[in-house]
Amino acid sequence: MLDSIKNLIAEANEFKANSSSELEEFRIRHFSKKGSLAQLFNDFKDVPNEKKKEVGQALNELKQAIQAKIDSLKDAFSGQETVTLNKDLSLPAESSMNGSRHPISIVRGEILDIFSRLGFTVSEGPEIEDDWHVFTSLNFPPEHPARDMQDTFFIEKNPDILLRTHTSSIQVRVMENTKPPIRTISPGRVFRNEAISARAHCIFHQVEGLYIDENVSFADLKQTLLYFAKEMFGESTQIRLRPSYFPFTEPSAEMDVSCALCGGKGCNVCKYTGWLEVLGCGMVDPAVLENNNIDSKKYTGFAFGMGIERLTMLKFQIRDLRLYFENDARFLRQFSGSF
Repeated sequence: MLDSIKNLIAEANEFKANSSSELEEFRIRHFSKKGSLAQLFNDFKDVPNEKKKEVGQALNELKQAIQAKIDSLKDAFSGQETVTLNKDLSLPAESSMNGSRHPISIVRGEILDIFSRLGFTVSEGPEIEDDWHVFTSLNFPPEHPARDMQDTFFIEKNPDILLRTHTSSIQVRVMENTKPPIRTISPGRVFRNEAISARAHCIFHQVEGLYIDENVSFADLKQTLLYFAKEMFGESTQIRLRPSYFPFTEPSAEMDVSCALCGGKGCNVCKYTGWLEVLGCGMVDPAVLENNNIDSKKYTGFAFGMGIERLTMLKFQIRDLRLYFENDARFLRQFSGSF
């Protein structure tokens, strides 16, 4: 064994390499798991005890000789390797494709920016909620159809737990933990048990607003929504409010905006009415305020809610909302220039 070690030491001292790849082969031949050193150390256990000291010293000398040779040649090769480019450096650089934000994110950000200029703060809450925050505190009677399995995704093992059907549940949590004045906007994903089609989906996004203070009137609601519509769709946009019903507001209304595509003259997008429905709104029902420990005799407020998918369809003239969820790069690349 000693003769083999001495031969390897002599080989290491005399080794010469013409390239870094030859040096790497030398290193692997001796230092890899199946290399010469690994084999010698494995055979070391069979060496008689009286010769272990001599053989051990020889092994260490071999290891040091190989390492010294590698270190000396590595320094010699450093900086000498060049990379051959197979490209004409005089040609113009290749253009890279920029990424794009999702249209839902674009419109969501624009909505939040508009209302932030009116002093609204953003609030968020859990997507898995309980009956109190989604229905009971918002004045939904026990027999309301929204509580049926046909409209709501309930957690099977606990009928009191469900996927939120609107972001009004966030507003309830704000009212529970904040004293008026309250001015908040609540964006988020919501879930309803609906058949998926070009105009409906079981998952969509909402933004809901809430303002509670002393002497808040319906006129305040109208002016807030008019400002939003003009900022969102253009200065020439007009709005109209139609009577409606929601359990948590009284009086309630649906808001339409004048169709920007036809200028209110009528087209297939607005179904030749000149108007497009965009959101629901109303004055907060006094019962809702009392349910959340807010004095309805001292405070009043208004609330509104809109679907982001609906506004995105109007803003970008998208006719099938299923496109939002398909991750089709051809569709998403159309919004690379949007803010």
